[in-house]
Amino acid sequence: MSEPTTKIFTFPPADIVVQPLYKYTDDQNAQIELLRQYAHSQALPSDDDYSPWEIRWLNKPDTIPRYMRAAKWNLADGKKRIKATMEWRREYKPDLIPPDEVKIESETGKIIINGFDKDGRPIIYMRPGRENTETSPRQLRHLVWCLERAKDLMPPGQESLVIIVDYKSTTLRTNPSISIARKVLHILQQHYVETLGRAIVVNLPMLLNFFYKGISPFLDPVTRDKMRFNPDLLELIPASQLDADFGGQNNFQFDANSYWEQIVTACKVAPDGTRIGFPPKEGEVSSPTTTAVGSDKDSDSATVHDTDEELGPVLQKFANLSTDRDEKDKTQVQVTEAAVEFEEARATLKPVA
Repeated sequence: MSEPTTKIFTFPPADIVVQPLYKYTDDQNAQIELLRQYAHSQALPSDDDYSPWEIRWLNKPDTIPRYMRAAKWNLADGKKRIKATMEWRREYKPDLIPPDEVKIESETGKIIINGFDKDGRPIIYMRPGRENTETSPRQLRHLVWCLERAKDLMPPGQESLVIIVDYKSTTLRTNPSISIARKVLHILQQHYVETLGRAIVVNLPMLLNFFYKGISPFLDPVTRDKMRFNPDLLELIPASQLDADFGGQNNFQFDANSYWEQIVTACKVAPDGTRIGFPPKEGEVSSPTTTAVGSDKDSDSATVHDTDEELGPVLQKFANLSTDRDEKDKTQVQVTEAAVEFEEARATLKPVA
């Protein structure tokens, strides 16, 4: 086990190979492009205050493909799904939740983002036994805020995350109600489609078996297939990344203020909920042509292909950073800043006309 630390992992180990990487057929890429065009046709007018954030989300390389996969390549269903999410995001504004609005929900560490699994997925630890507030909409907004932060920390090419729910010390009082669980499932399944890579439940007491029976009817088959109860976590997560509470070597010691400062800084979240450096000033980033991820015409790397002129300097930051294990602490902030800059630059790109 490593020495106790309050530092969180905000980037995966250098030897991690991101999986799965999706390769699409020409027909599937055509479907993706049709959905992209539809989504942009439904976008807010450019003079709407939320428009830059909506376009930022639509232009993320994973957004449109995720909705087509979730719709099982049924374009009509894909349109219905993405339109519903666009309407939800306009009302809920998940990408603009101010940190201070939900900070109190983080004070006991009931939800912590720390580390990556063997496929490069960010890990969200949920510990219902550490519940510190009464049921309120703010609890749900805190969870959504955490989902957004986990997405911020995904390395290029990764589109999903891992949730580990630890029921150790959970009681009937601290366990979320079935009604709250239903709302969580609705948001996760409808508005973060194809984002859950694995859902792991550990230390579930017999007393709470009824809880999963109660929410079972609201689990779609895809979510249910991703759930595992008490698996060998070291088969899924590197020992160095796994919290020592679950048999790993990451001897993380939760400190509320340190954790919060690290996650806010790593994701470049401004006090008002916006991002530091976004939206970019006019003329900072142009709109080069992009190629869909995983196209048959792409290289075998199945990564995003943007013009080298625009994203090359950002990507070069990764190449220049040390991957030596002893140097990771020194380069952690640099890696995070390079990753965030890459995502922000990529998010401003417009689809092919």
